[in-house]
Amino acid sequence: MKLTFCGGARTVTGTSFLLEAAGKKILLDCGMFQGGKKLRERNFSHYLFDPAEIDYIILSHAHIDHSGLIPRLVKDGFRGRIVATPATVDLAGVMLPDSGYIQMMEAEWTNRKNMRAGRPLVEPLYTIEDAQEALKYFEGVDYYTTYAISPQINLTFYDAGHILGSAITELTIYENEQTLKLVFSGDLGKSNQPIIRDPDIIEEADYLIIESTYGTRDHEQEEQRQEILKRVILETLARQGNIVVPSFAVGRTQDMLYCLSRLMLKGEIPNIPIYVDSPLAISATEIFSRHPECFDLEMRKLLHDGQDPFNFPEVIFTRSMEESKKINELKGGAMIISASGMAEAGRIKHHLKHNLWRPEATILFVGYQAEGTLGRRIKDGAKRVKIFGEEIIVNAQIVTIDGFSAHADRTELLRWLRKFRTKPKKVFLVHGEEDVLPQFAAQIEQELNLTTYIPQYKETVELPAAGEFVTTQDKAHELILAWQEFQREYTQRLKQVLAQNDAEGLKRLEAELVALQSMVSK
Repeated sequence: MKLTFCGGARTVTGTSFLLEAAGKKILLDCGMFQGGKKLRERNFSHYLFDPAEIDYIILSHAHIDHSGLIPRLVKDGFRGRIVATPATVDLAGVMLPDSGYIQMMEAEWTNRKNMRAGRPLVEPLYTIEDAQEALKYFEGVDYYTTYAISPQINLTFYDAGHILGSAITELTIYENEQTLKLVFSGDLGKSNQPIIRDPDIIEEADYLIIESTYGTRDHEQEEQRQEILKRVILETLARQGNIVVPSFAVGRTQDMLYCLSRLMLKGEIPNIPIYVDSPLAISATEIFSRHPECFDLEMRKLLHDGQDPFNFPEVIFTRSMEESKKINELKGGAMIISASGMAEAGRIKHHLKHNLWRPEATILFVGYQAEGTLGRRIKDGAKRVKIFGEEIIVNAQIVTIDGFSAHADRTELLRWLRKFRTKPKKVFLVHGEEDVLPQFAAQIEQELNLTTYIPQYKETVELPAAGEFVTTQDKAHELILAWQEFQREYTQRLKQVLAQNDAEGLKRLEAELVALQSMVSK
């Protein structure tokens, strides 16, 4: 049995792991890489597998960094089944077409620049139509239900408590007269967060793949985050500014509305207009109302008492572009919640452009900001940023509330790991940044006496049912893959040079080839 880390290794994005077991090829998530240019280029790179040979994609939840490459996979030949909880299936039904729209718009924007510069045109990663085609392969599976992938492999979903429909994946594999249990945490949520249930406890696994996003940090407590939010709102209103919130459309937006409705109900903040300027967030909020099976007891009680924390008079949902543009005319006194959560795409970039330069405004981050993103640059103190090619000075107040994150923090991840009665042979740490992973691994080994492993991107490991864990990072195989990728990229570039009759480009390619030959001969 083998496990290949196709993404989510030493980074918090692009999560995807290929499991080869009992004659089946199964992808655990199929996420899009987000962040800096080098990471985003991975979305266009060659697969480590043949999409047509993948039997199943098991999707932990609908966030794009876990689901966003599914349409590309289907476009390139995948014809298996995509298994997820019913709520995740519904959310993917709006999130993937929205992602397709973004890919098309970004390609169109790039091509306008390329045409002016005489460079070749690019194709979008996938289109809205590609995303809609991919939805045909989805199948909903309820929590706590055994789903037979094959006579030798059973799947069970448990609640990960991260966002609506998020799941912990448990695979029980019968192979060579032995049984092995593999558990993938997906993104684990916090305990006691509003709306959805707490993460389920898992007590046994032979191998565990666990996210590590906040492996070195703890969040504010519920009371702290409400106090910080209250203070930010009151101080910004006193300056007569707007509060701009880059927010993930699924999970974070709904949490914010829940918290704001409670603060207004208690009279702790004034009843200010709250603009939810994201068609995706609006659709996601509607889907939330269709899945009460994911709600915790407190949320169910609110609904039973006739209180809807997502829809109250101060909330203004804006779907059209015309409505969105009018928001930019607001000089102050409003909260604007818009996607994307890391400020990499969507309407939030327009609102940042119109408010970042205003000293009376506040930019409030309530979610994780990955390295290389616009959100991360602003959060880390950039004095100027480029938005739509225009340099914008950062005069607004920049505030971060980690307590709104839907990820478990260090303390909660360790608490969850302590619940295992049967210790895993190996704990694979994924979905974490380079500087976080070694520190988190050391703490797990020291406090819990568990053996950890931090995989490399594209690495393959063997998962024996018995005996010692061994890696199969075959250097020869790695070199073959690298050479094949170089050949494909070199051939593509050569075709472009020939099509443009670019003599200088041809010389550069020739020089690269000579340099490569010289390096190999050494």
